[in-house]
Amino acid sequence: MIKEGLEKIVGAEAVLRQQPLSQYTSLKVGGAAEYLVKPKAYHEVAEIIAFCSARDIPWRVLGRGTNVLVSDQGLEGVVISLTDNLAKITVAGAKIIAQAGASLPRASSVALVNKLTGLEFAAGIPGSVGGAVVMNAGAYGGEMKDVLRRVQAVNSQGELVTFAAQEMELAYRSSVFQHNGHVVLEAELELVPGDPLAIQEKMDDFNRRRREKQPLEAASAGSTFKRPEGHYAGQLIESCNLRGTALGGAAVSEKHCGFIINTGQATAQDIYDLIRKVQAEVEKRHNVRLEPEVKIWGEFRDTR
Repeated sequence: MIKEGLEKIVGAEAVLRQQPLSQYTSLKVGGAAEYLVKPKAYHEVAEIIAFCSARDIPWRVLGRGTNVLVSDQGLEGVVISLTDNLAKITVAGAKIIAQAGASLPRASSVALVNKLTGLEFAAGIPGSVGGAVVMNAGAYGGEMKDVLRRVQAVNSQGELVTFAAQEMELAYRSSVFQHNGHVVLEAELELVPGDPLAIQEKMDDFNRRRREKQPLEAASAGSTFKRPEGHYAGQLIESCNLRGTALGGAAVSEKHCGFIINTGQATAQDIYDLIRKVQAEVEKRHNVRLEPEVKIWGEFRDTR
């Protein structure tokens, strides 16, 4: 049985059945995970993945859930949650070693406390370090690629593997980890000693700009779409008169058209349908296909 096998690896208290994923995602939508597992060590992550792979059990890894749209039908198989137990951050000279479940803003704060510059851009990005590596997250002229030096990961057979920066294929909102089946466990970031007042000033400026321009008060997954080459997604969406457009409980933010928000009662299907509507309108008017930045998990009805 799946439950017994997982419990043998992580203990009964770390295996949850039919856990609503709306509680684990920033969009506050999504059905239940058949099994939600909370490993406490890297070898447990490796064993869970090896266990699932050997039995053709579908599995996914969830960080802080800030860039994921989960289907209302939920997810079959196993969701591995890293944020409860694998979120440690340590400092060694000018290097920060962060476990995948650690909060990215917390890593930025640790850098500030240790008078290290280079991670200010991450101060207001609400995801996990692991998710930031996978997405090569960035903002305000900085990205993970600038500071990432080494990653420890586990492959689909449950084997631990180390990647150097040049092996990660880091590009705009992209990395090798999006398609190689490896799970990020730990990242080593190389920073530079700096003036803490200047670091704080930069972080405050970035956070102020975020508050002014982004709907931080609403449930969202951040920027819904990647920036298309030569354009800004928000500007294309606004030019189609889609600002404030709503479908069910989902809406294009009045504050920033690049964000689709949950106004309070949205289903995952509402959000998915609005994503498709925005894509269709922008493609029709500008002949540009917007690619979602948010990861879409599970089954959805295509109504268009």
